[in-house]
Amino acid sequence: MPTGSLTGQVALVTGAGRGIGREIAIGLAAEGMAVGLVGRTHDTLTATLKECVKHGSRGVAVTADVCRAGAVREAVRLIERDLGPIDLLVNNAGLVDREEVPLWETDPNQWWQVVETNLRGPYNLLRCVLPGMVARRSGRVVNLSSGFALRPDGNYTAYATSKGALLQLSDNMADSLARHHVVVLDISPGAVPTDMTAGMPMFRDMKAWASIPYMVAVTVDAARGRFDALHGRFIHAGRDDLEELVQRAEEIRAADARTLRLRPYKDDDPMA
Repeated sequence: MPTGSLTGQVALVTGAGRGIGREIAIGLAAEGMAVGLVGRTHDTLTATLKECVKHGSRGVAVTADVCRAGAVREAVRLIERDLGPIDLLVNNAGLVDREEVPLWETDPNQWWQVVETNLRGPYNLLRCVLPGMVARRSGRVVNLSSGFALRPDGNYTAYATSKGALLQLSDNMADSLARHHVVVLDISPGAVPTDMTAGMPMFRDMKAWASIPYMVAVTVDAARGRFDALHGRFIHAGRDDLEELVQRAEEIRAADARTLRLRPYKDDDPMA
């Protein structure tokens, strides 16, 4: 049940017009957060905003393409003007390869569109939001990740490459952000039923989907600080025992686990 535990805080959620982004925004609003909604389609954003307002939340919807730096800057400016400084950034907006084909058969423009949306989009948001968080020495970032970030897939090369790069970006930021008490997490919801996954051939016969409400609850917990000790790490909400991860966070950091690293082939591997 909602507790209002995030009252007084502000979230910015991208891709908030539909799917996971919409449900996350509504879930945060139910906990008292003011929500800035960013997406490409005005009508769907407005519909999400109406649901957020039903929970008594303040909100603002801004139509913007996350790939356009100028549009993102203006969206962040408007959200902070109307709602205040951003405490939580949820980088949810994303695209997937349109067809399951090997790289040499892909449409080059669509391939780059996926990479831009999934990597340049979060970069644009981070570039605009992080300066304020760093100045205030407070803030949290949740990047919506995927199991594709960790394993090769010859049929989804753009999606897998972009999600892997986003995970590496978080890893590269982690140490510098930690000095300013800003937390970044990459969280995979698992395979959840959305418009995007419905168009992926590999999921057409899927029987057991991961839960969108569970991912919403995980994001709310991230906003509360439950996973701060896992800063810079990958979390798979659809598979992980989250309580165990939290309990073993110190061990995970010491082992440099849940990050992208080369696996050594011998004890004295020079790249280890």
